[in-house]
Amino acid sequence: MKEFYINQLETGMEFQDFFMVKAIAVKVGANKKQYLDLTLGDGTGEISAKKWDVADAELPSLNEIKEGDIIKVKAGVTEWNGMRQLRIFRIRKAVEQDGQELWDFIKAAPEKPQDMYGYICQAVERMSDSDLKALSRRILEDNREQLMYYPAAAKNHHSQYGGLLYHMKRMIDMGERACLVYRNLKRDWVVCGVIIHDMEKIREIDSNELGIASGYSFEGQMLGHLVQGVKAIDRLAVELNVPREKAILLEHMILTHHYEPEFGSPKKPLFPEAELLHYLDMIDAKMFDMEAALAATRPGEFSDRVWTLDNRKLYKPTTDTE
Repeated sequence: MKEFYINQLETGMEFQDFFMVKAIAVKVGANKKQYLDLTLGDGTGEISAKKWDVADAELPSLNEIKEGDIIKVKAGVTEWNGMRQLRIFRIRKAVEQDGQELWDFIKAAPEKPQDMYGYICQAVERMSDSDLKALSRRILEDNREQLMYYPAAAKNHHSQYGGLLYHMKRMIDMGERACLVYRNLKRDWVVCGVIIHDMEKIREIDSNELGIASGYSFEGQMLGHLVQGVKAIDRLAVELNVPREKAILLEHMILTHHYEPEFGSPKKPLFPEAELLHYLDMIDAKMFDMEAALAATRPGEFSDRVWTLDNRKLYKPTTDTE
């Protein structure tokens, strides 16, 4: 079993333990010397790691280490730009005799995928709009197998086993509550928008069945999930005889949910449910990143800088805020 999880590591400590490789590359520094650049992970998070001054003689064994491998490292915890980082002294691949359990290294959503999928399907069954219900059902059924494990991102928010379902489930939860407050909102459009907005991440991101993303597909890099999503709805709407206006409104929800051109949206939302979809997406992403950062922070201290939160360092109060 592991001795130290990432959320237990403190600056200045030295240790040896096992981690999963999330990314690995041999690079050349400004001093013209080779170094090993890694992202390591376990069930509590991820951390950047470096092994400096890699000699040519080490490269054969280091080249055997791939993304998804379990490795054992002897390392020290340092800080760089306000974030913890590992300085690796020794590194090797784990062997069967080490007795490591794979699920100790997998970040997973806190709810079972089958339960989250069932929750979302129940939300669809409560729809009164037959076109939106048929389209939502079809998309969920077509993608059911991948939804059981797919992350919602290669990195950052919900980049975990079952993360895409967890993201969708929480957004539906929040969206249905918003519809009780803002009575002008059409609940079926909000739920359908949530279901379709990120579904094409399944074809944008390359992930294995442990929910570990290895990067982006060719189509994902060339188009991105917003354009891929518009294409998918355009195709399904014709197949399911969804009226053209409805299809365009759904495509608009996908196209605008990133809101800003620099994040991929060429237009801003032009009707209320599309506007709400953007904010549901943003709220859930930010709450996820805050929760993850503070889970690795002691009461009365500040977190590492969180790049997705404008490089902020979050504070964890010593008092009970519940």
